[in-house]
Amino acid sequence: MTRIHPTAIVDPSAELAPDVTVGAYSVIGRGVSIGPGTTVAAHVAIEGPCRIGANNRIHPFASLGGAPQDKKYRGEPTTLEIGDGNTIREYVTLNRGTVQGNAVTRIGDDNWIMAYVHVAHDCVIGSHTIFANCTNLGGHVEIGDWVVLGGYTGVHQFCKLGAHVMTGVGSVVLHDVPPFVMVAGNTAQAHGINAEGLRRRGFDKADIERIRRAYRTLYRSGLTLEEARRALFEQAASGGAGSEHIRKLAEFLERVTRGIVR
Repeated sequence: MTRIHPTAIVDPSAELAPDVTVGAYSVIGRGVSIGPGTTVAAHVAIEGPCRIGANNRIHPFASLGGAPQDKKYRGEPTTLEIGDGNTIREYVTLNRGTVQGNAVTRIGDDNWIMAYVHVAHDCVIGSHTIFANCTNLGGHVEIGDWVVLGGYTGVHQFCKLGAHVMTGVGSVVLHDVPPFVMVAGNTAQAHGINAEGLRRRGFDKADIERIRRAYRTLYRSGLTLEEARRALFEQAASGGAGSEHIRKLAEFLERVTRGIVR
């Protein structure tokens, strides 16, 4: 049976799984769907349209599904979609999309989103990420799987961060960040690959060394971005340990629109 505190306000149109918990003074709006096992703590505001999956933990004063902070927005029916197993801490704000960005903001699975994080309209977040306190993402940002953003990281609108990227505390990211790369600073600069993160996720020594050589091709060889991309595709085509990772890196470079962090 759904457990809703008597002081909570739940719109009659909202669809809550039978075991969802809603804490005191929370407000669940029209067009919200919440899956099984999800806990909504006290003082949470969720506006629709918004779909939230299973086994999420939403902490006090989070604000989910609010209208996008975009002057072009005119009340169109856009949405926020959140997957399964996410932890969303205090004062997190996740906004709906805009019609200019496929009308959806999307959060994957098993993400750890710490206090005061802001995810703007039309962002697409992968799975297994960690966003430390006070991280802020501009609109239309894309974040790959297993990305770790240090506290107070700011990401400019339309930037793309590939899988396994890590940022240092206080980083200001104004350009795309290729997979596996560590960046830090204002403005952010590249500082090698996220080797420790890769080891923790089961990458073996041969894979990591292959990725490290690819990093040197991209950042230390003096090649242009296009030349480095072609060189990486050639490295991937040669086969051997880690070639699939090098291919993913090269494919990411095909999608770069803001240049890359150097």
